[in-house]
Formats: sequence, structure tokens, C-alpha cells
Amino acid sequence: MSVGQPECDSAAPDRPRGGALVRRHRLSTRVWHWVNAVTLLVMLMSGLMIFNAHPRLYWGEYGANFDEPWLKIGTLRNTRTGEDSGFLQVGSRRFDTTGVLGLWKDAEGRERRHAFPYWATIPSQYSLSVARIWHLAFAWVLALGLLFHLLWSLINGHLRRDIHVTRAEWNPRHLWHEIWRHARLRFPTGAAALRYNSLQKLSYAGVLFILLPLMIVTGLAMSPATDAWAPIVTEAFGGRQSARSVHFIAAFLLIAFFLVHIVMVVLAGPFNEVRAMISGNYRLPKEKGE
Repeated sequence: MSVGQPECDSAAPDRPRGGALVRRHRLSTRVWHWVNAVTLLVMLMSGLMIFNAHPRLYWGEYGANFDEPWLKIGTLRNTRTGEDSGFLQVGSRRFDTTGVLGLWKDAEGRERRHAFPYWATIPSQYSLSVARIWHLAFAWVLALGLLFHLLWSLINGHLRRDIHVTRAEWNPRHLWHEIWRHARLRFPTGAAALRYNSLQKLSYAGVLFILLPLMIVTGLAMSPATDAWAPIVTEAFGGRQSARSVHFIAAFLLIAFFLVHIVMVVLAGPFNEVRAMISGNYRLPKEKGE
């Protein structure tokens, strides 16, 4: 999940042209990008194992086996056939997920009845305690990494220069134009490729200032220790179970962002995009007629 920092001013008289190799991402951005990618992957997989301990989500302060969840993953037995099936239930809607969620087979072909399969969790064998160790250890990496990145981006002007959404970019007509361009896979070329469009700015700002902080704060709100020193954190979400639900939703919104991000990288040219995030060098796409 990258938030790059273009270093070239496309408005300059000697602006680079299409085909030129330019410096696109600073070292701090590249380090934060890869550390954040690994951190979020570990936190997601360990978080899914933690979810396996009680695969239900509620709203409010309390939630237990006999309370009505708004989401649950489990196993259901057909009383007629005696066969089991996995399911995902959201509200009153139930979906069969046999083989993927609720009921699946491990690497040795044995049936398991946990919510998420072994290949999606850390550790792969059920262990709530080990999953919590991984999750909480990398939570520190996420929180401190985000804090450092935001402070450094504020100091070097990245937030003001590249993430700030101008009044003109908030215009509905302008936003619709950007959406239409993306739908037709019309990507910027030449020096224009160094600037973020309004959709990129909104996406990156949403991740930096909403989703990642929300993950951190809801994680704190779920901790019983938080009640001792800052009960208002849990109360702000309407209870520990509500905080858990918001935490889960934010995590899957980050997954959605990641999937869209990967699709755009592939469509824009994966070699050029990945090289830019490793070495910092980026070759500007050629403009029409070049």
C-alpha cells in the first residue's frame, strides 16, 4: 500500500518528458511502504486466527454465544442428511462457504471447523495465544511507523504538496471525470504521471487519516487495560463489541484498497511501478505521438 512522493514539478519549464527516467519515491517512502506491507499482512493473518476463537461480531458492549451477532461464520449440520456445511451469515442472509470458511480441509486432508482456513492465518495451527503475540508485536510496528511517516511527510511537505485535495478537485464534475478516465484505463502520461489525481489523493488520505488510525484506536478500545486509563476510547465506539466490529470492517476495507492498488499497478505497468518502489527510479510513460 504505497503512498509515493513525486519529486519532479511538472509545471517547471524543464519538466521531464515521456520516456525519461526520474526519481519518484524518497527512501523514507520506500522503507515505510515495504515495512507497512509486511506489517499489515502479519496483522491480518494473526487477526484472522484471533477471530477464529469467537467467529462472531456484535454491536454494543457485550457479546457471547447466546447473543445475536450481525455476522458469524460457522458449521451447520443438515438434520436430514447428517452432513456438515460451512456458512457465512450476515444479518439474516446466510451463504454456503463449505471448503473455504467454517468447514474446510487442512494440508493433510482433515476436516477443520474454524472460521478461516490454515493458509490464511498465523499460526496455521489453531493457537489464540501465539496469534495474539504476533498481532500485538506488529501493532507497535504499525503505530510507530504510521506516526513517523506522518510526521516526516508533514516536515518535508509531502502531505501539503501531494495529498492535499484542492477545492477544484472536490468538484463533483471533476471527480466524475477522473472516475470515467479510470474506467476507460486512461492513465496520465509524461510529467503528468508524477502528480496524484484526485482519486489517488482521496484514497491515500483515507488510508493515512481514517483506516489506519481507526485500526489502531479500535484495537486499543478492545483492550480491557484501556478501560483503566482511558475508558472514553471504548465508550466512543459504543462498547467493546462495537469496536471489534469496526476493527474488522476497517481491516477488510484495507484489503479492498490493497486489491484495487494491485490491479492499478498491474494495469499501469508492474515492472516500472515495482522498480520505482524499490530503487526510487520511475520511467515516465510516453505521451501521445512520442
